[in-house]
Amino acid sequence: MLSKKLVLSMIFVAMFLGASFASASPNFLLILCDDLGYGDLGCYGHPHIKTPHLDKMANEGLFFIDCYASAPVCSSSRAGLMTGRTPNRTGVYDWIPNNHVAHLRKSETTIASLLKKKGYATAHSGKWHLNGKFNSKVQPQPHDHGFDHWLATQNNASPSHANPVNYVLNGEPVGPKEGYSCQIAAEEALRWMKQVSGEGKPFFMNVWLHEPHEPVASPEDLVAEYRSVARDENEAQYFANVANVDRAVGQLLNGLKDMGIDEDTLVFFTSDNGPETLNRYRGAKRSYGSPGPLRGMKLHVYEGGIRVPGILRWPAKIKKGRRVATPISGVDILPTFCELADVSLPTGKPLDGTSFLPVLEKQNLNRDVPLFWAYYRTLGLPKVAMRDGDWKLVAHWDGPEKPLGGNVNSQSMHLIKNARLTHFELYNLKNDKEETTDLAKKDPKRLKALSQALTKKFIEVQKEGPVWEFE
Repeated sequence: MLSKKLVLSMIFVAMFLGASFASASPNFLLILCDDLGYGDLGCYGHPHIKTPHLDKMANEGLFFIDCYASAPVCSSSRAGLMTGRTPNRTGVYDWIPNNHVAHLRKSETTIASLLKKKGYATAHSGKWHLNGKFNSKVQPQPHDHGFDHWLATQNNASPSHANPVNYVLNGEPVGPKEGYSCQIAAEEALRWMKQVSGEGKPFFMNVWLHEPHEPVASPEDLVAEYRSVARDENEAQYFANVANVDRAVGQLLNGLKDMGIDEDTLVFFTSDNGPETLNRYRGAKRSYGSPGPLRGMKLHVYEGGIRVPGILRWPAKIKKGRRVATPISGVDILPTFCELADVSLPTGKPLDGTSFLPVLEKQNLNRDVPLFWAYYRTLGLPKVAMRDGDWKLVAHWDGPEKPLGGNVNSQSMHLIKNARLTHFELYNLKNDKEETTDLAKKDPKRLKALSQALTKKFIEVQKEGPVWEFE
């Protein structure tokens, strides 16, 4: 039997270790790709694409095998990541076209604004895509959401990843830039991080790469490496595009080491949704993304549309690589970073994310709110999904399979606010990550409990989401 003194000593050590982890106030570098598939990296099993920097990052940190995006589409996913809230609550129901009325409202509290109040320097570099009226006073811009400094585009790099002309720096268009978009975003991030770290400030650096979203363009030296294994020039371009993402990640990681801030910087790498493929996007020609073994792709609420790569590296606290099967999501990033920086979570609005700090500490993650996704314009019938432990429920709705119009409009707005859930499918992801076997009929008791919980959550989110007015 343990002595009282030893028990107290063990409690003290546990409390000390937990406190040191939770109040570490590290720098944060968040790297988000655009349309990178679950199976697109070497460490996630791609047979041809070489990603040595990301593979090394996975071997040195946490390699998440059940990491999820906040949504199966880009703008929505970014809204969820920024706020810790399922994106339909925020009104970002879909990707946002140029000049569209939808945007991430100023009333939403973002991770950047929370960290800034704590004394963090904050910056954004790369794609923005959280408003339609970009670089306009009509809608909030990156600086209105807590970023001190920003280099951004509204949506994609234009005319392609090569030599983009549409970057804006702190409200001022910068004109043509030489090089590839991911390197441009990485170089700006490094320049800014060097400046603020020299001033002794902790920082939050948000790097949202355009790659490998169309229009794809890649460095010739990388394309040449893949011509012998690709089916055609377009596939070689895509493989090289992902490899160029890895090259940009390598620039960022090596830059942190050169600055002497590598140990105290938490780097998290992920994607905004599943891959674009030629199954849908044939006109683009270079969309050869891979969901790996998963069902579906971008715009699906099946796993291929929402499960994405997730790699976390933090040398000061994580000394060796670890494979993690605990499900985490983009909505978890805000509460996790806030807990690590000792920042109070926002109040007044529901949060859907949960801090995954216990995972970093090798403890179980107790999630009070199951992971949830809703997308009115999915490919196929299921529009809503929920994951609770090993179980996943997907639901159809009573609206049309394909709502009219290419984006949120008055007709689709009515469906978003009034549709009801109908048919449900049930999968055990521990045994069936490919979602091949619907267990709804075999497990009616579980189906009933989960469908009631999902329906309740769907109605709650549906009620909170704002109604956009169209002229």
